[in-house]
Amino acid sequence: MSEYHTTDMRDPTDALVCIIDDDEQLRASLVDFFQSVGIESDAFEDTNDFNRRADPERTGCLLLDVQLPGVSGIEFQRKLSAAGTEVPIVFMTGHGDVSTSVSAMKAGAVDFLLKPFCTDDLLVAVNAAITRGREQRQLASRRRSVAECAASLTPRERQVMAFVTDGLMNKQIAYELGISEIMVKLHRGSAMRKMQARSLADLVKKAELLQ
Repeated sequence: MSEYHTTDMRDPTDALVCIIDDDEQLRASLVDFFQSVGIESDAFEDTNDFNRRADPERTGCLLLDVQLPGVSGIEFQRKLSAAGTEVPIVFMTGHGDVSTSVSAMKAGAVDFLLKPFCTDDLLVAVNAAITRGREQRQLASRRRSVAECAASLTPRERQVMAFVTDGLMNKQIAYELGISEIMVKLHRGSAMRKMQARSLADLVKKAELLQ
C-alpha cells in the first residue's frame, strides 16, 4: 500500500471492517492501517474462517479478495445475496479484469480496488461501504418496527389501510367493503394509531416498508 496521507474521514466507531484475504502479510498490514486511523477491523484467511468466527451484527463491511482458496470472493458475494444478507462489499484483487469488476458492481459491490491500492482510495471505499451498511441496518430496523405494528392490525383494519394508502376516499372504501363510511373512519383511525402514523403520508411510507 502507498504511504497514507491524512484525509478528513469520519471515524465510524460502530462498524467493524472484516478483511478476507489469504495473504497473511496483507491482512496484518490492513489491520495495522485501520487501527492507525481509528477504524476497528478483524481479519480472516478465507470465507470459511469468516463464517466460523465473524459476528454478522458487528460487520460494517467486507474488504474481500476476489481470488480466494475454496469459495472465491465473487462466489461468496452470490452466497450472501442468496441468503438475504446485505453486507456492503469492497473487492480487492491483484488480477482484476473488466468483466469481473462489472459483475461485482452490478451485484451490489461498493467498489473494486486493484492491488496495490492507494490508502486514500481504500479509505474512501471503506467509508462509503460503512455508510451504506449503516443505512441498510437502519432501514431493516424500521421495517421490523413497522412489521410489529402491522401485526397488531385486525384483518378489516388491514383492508382499510390498503385502500387508504392506494388513495381511495372513505366513501369509496365503504363501497368496496360494503360497510358504512363511519365504520371506515373508525377502522382508519384505529389503523393509524396502531401503525403510529402521524399523517396519511407517514402511513403510506410505512405501508411501502411492509412491501
